[in-house]
Amino acid sequence: MPDPAARRPADSQIEFIDLAAQRRRIGRRMDEAILRVVDHGKYIMGPEVADFEQELSAFCGAKHVLSCANGTDALGLALMVKNLKPGQAVLVPAFTFAATAEVVAWFDAVPVFVDVREDTFNMDSASLEAGVATARRSGLEPVGVIPVDLFGLPADCDEILAIASAHRLWVICDAAQSFGAVYKSRKIGTIGDITTTSFFPAKPLGCYGDGGAVFTGDDDAATLLKSLRVHGQGGDKYDNVRIGMNARLDTIQAAVLIEKLKIFPDEIAARERVAARYSALLEEKVTVPRVPPGLTSVWAQYTVRLPSGCDRDAVAARLKAMGVPTAVYYAKPLHQQTAYRHYPVAGNGLPVSDRIAGEVLSLPMHPYLDETVQDRIVSAIATILQ
Repeated sequence: MPDPAARRPADSQIEFIDLAAQRRRIGRRMDEAILRVVDHGKYIMGPEVADFEQELSAFCGAKHVLSCANGTDALGLALMVKNLKPGQAVLVPAFTFAATAEVVAWFDAVPVFVDVREDTFNMDSASLEAGVATARRSGLEPVGVIPVDLFGLPADCDEILAIASAHRLWVICDAAQSFGAVYKSRKIGTIGDITTTSFFPAKPLGCYGDGGAVFTGDDDAATLLKSLRVHGQGGDKYDNVRIGMNARLDTIQAAVLIEKLKIFPDEIAARERVAARYSALLEEKVTVPRVPPGLTSVWAQYTVRLPSGCDRDAVAARLKAMGVPTAVYYAKPLHQQTAYRHYPVAGNGLPVSDRIAGEVLSLPMHPYLDETVQDRIVSAIATILQ
């Protein structure tokens, strides 16, 4: 259980994500870990990088783990392994962060946007089928799908993998928000052809800058990834045998993540307690998130849907005035954004993504959110929605 000493006083400012509380808990160990890197001076691909990769592998059961510079590079590396070509189509959800579609466009390939489910915010299998048909009607060759585990909850992998298999599509699981979660006894990192994640500071497992990782059970893919993340190098760093990237994880970030991984299971359990209490207190006031049977979430965000007709901006403004920070993930689905609105959408549109984008509101969520502060948040919401 998180150290009570890491908690803030109940009457202090409420933090949306309280990284300072975590630092109060493990700050000394973190400082020592960083100083060890400074002292040995191996700032690029130092020993902590390999140590961290081994510990990640042990944590989730993935055969191969390669750390990298950030979660977007992780997706890019995965698509390079899959040899994505211009004009090919990749199915991606519309209700997510831009990086999932952005990496497809890097290759002059075509993201085809798919709708999500109202109950989980994750990719809808019926819309995925429609998206495959849309791609083919548009003269595109669908080659892959990138389901996103939004807000920490795994997507419906069984249905997605079955559809992918039927259409001969590869599957890259975007687990930028869900590392540490479980899908029907399988830990995130072991599902699909390749899994990617992010260690952005606000993620459940986050570093003190940018970082990411790629997970695979394929020996050949792992060998290729090792080359691609360092400029496509061969047997020597000045013998580049393919076009690659500069996508290495800094040694200091690896050292930080090693220390955070030690308390990660404890923090996941604390997040689950916070989420369960939110749901119990809020379920009669807003639409609370649900976790399907057999799955766990790491609760990267606790996102509710406001009642129909609510003015979300007004609610958020009143909460802010009462000292409660909130955020909106995501106010505009990707298919409505300027950079992506010319790409195809599945079927006749994406009604769920369009609707929930106007209803969602994310509340403060972190492992150190105590009951007194949580009661302040819930009380403020109840007052506003009366």
